[in-house]
Amino acid sequence: MKTAWILAAIVLGVMSVGAQAAEAGAGGGWKLKQFIITFWLPPPATDEALAAVAAEHYNLTWTPVEGLDVAGKHGLRAMLTSNLLRPEVLDDTGKRAQLDSLIERVKKHPALEAYYITDEPGAGAFAGLGRLVAYLREKDPQHLAYINLFPTYANEQQLGVSADAAERAKVGYPQNFAGVGADDKTVLRYREHLNQFVEIVKPDLISYDHYHFLKTGDGSQYFLNLALIRAAALEAKKPFLNIVQACDGEKPWRLPNAAETRWLAFTTLAYGGRGISYFVYWGSKAYGGLYQDGKPSPMAGKVAVLNAELAKFGPALLELDSVGVYHTAPLPYGGEAIPPDAPVQITGGGEFVLGLFGKGRAATAFMIVNRSYKQDAEATVKVLIPGSSVQELDRTTGKWSDGPTLGPDRTPKIKLNPGDGRLLRVVG
Repeated sequence: MKTAWILAAIVLGVMSVGAQAAEAGAGGGWKLKQFIITFWLPPPATDEALAAVAAEHYNLTWTPVEGLDVAGKHGLRAMLTSNLLRPEVLDDTGKRAQLDSLIERVKKHPALEAYYITDEPGAGAFAGLGRLVAYLREKDPQHLAYINLFPTYANEQQLGVSADAAERAKVGYPQNFAGVGADDKTVLRYREHLNQFVEIVKPDLISYDHYHFLKTGDGSQYFLNLALIRAAALEAKKPFLNIVQACDGEKPWRLPNAAETRWLAFTTLAYGGRGISYFVYWGSKAYGGLYQDGKPSPMAGKVAVLNAELAKFGPALLELDSVGVYHTAPLPYGGEAIPPDAPVQITGGGEFVLGLFGKGRAATAFMIVNRSYKQDAEATVKVLIPGSSVQELDRTTGKWSDGPTLGPDRTPKIKLNPGDGRLLRVVG
């Protein structure tokens, strides 16, 4: 078992998500083809419901085998759900034969993207899940076996990682990770949980959930969770997906508004995330999701607008590697300050997230996100990336267009709406 992470990946963020993910898929297995826009709790796989899903710019739905044709009809990829997709099935000769038959039935279906396995397993389940993932990969290497992980605020029992294992994970651990001490049990437990998941299960995608918006305020670990997942993705050479809050169905939660939802999406992009999933899409009115008792909530249309933008950012971001992510002061828990030698610097008022992107270790592009979801902000940016002009990704066309003028001092001002982000690159 590995007990140390690559320090450069954690502290400097110099390894690259995109290139490594492509390398991971180079062996002929599942490859990430587009930025994933999906949800939890899917609608029924009817023409009416899936037409709405497609119109709202999602690209992945969930369905039993009977819904694959309908998903394909509406241009959607599909995650297959079945009670046969469980580790214990492999130990039952009859059920394993049924699973084999199911795989043969669906693996060439043009809509199939993934097999749904489970949600939030503890480490004690990893060995069985690893067997199932390996079995599916052997039978159908072209499709993802999907597992979602706990957030950082899960307790020791949920994570299934002992305090002793967390202590052992200190070996090689930097004494200060983005303001977090080496004795922080939350970090140590979660890092060990991720280590074991990657080594035992060998996933093709790292997915996790984190629900940040509470009636009493905001959670404290959102950026810590993003940083630790990003580090795991870098070391494992896998893409990652963030499941974000889109309901108030649990007693402590508040319903995120449009600016807060945008903040969740763009901070994920800045950290190099390759997908967004909303929790939840389809449910009862009491749970407060995007659709309630079969009818769209006011947030459903606002999320659809955001999805349309994410669909335009996706192709450009998939061509770039995440090479660093930083924050302006005051640093959130788990956030790292912009180093003095970073090729982009931010001065002036406001609170920002800076994501650096490029090829390999060289940054050629950057995303700035307004860390406030309550007010507009203007960033004064010192651009030290070589090049004569700045281009910006147009969120309506997906094309690069003329961005802010660099000027002789190479210090453009970039305005941002609450929770919003802008992607720019330097050319020439």
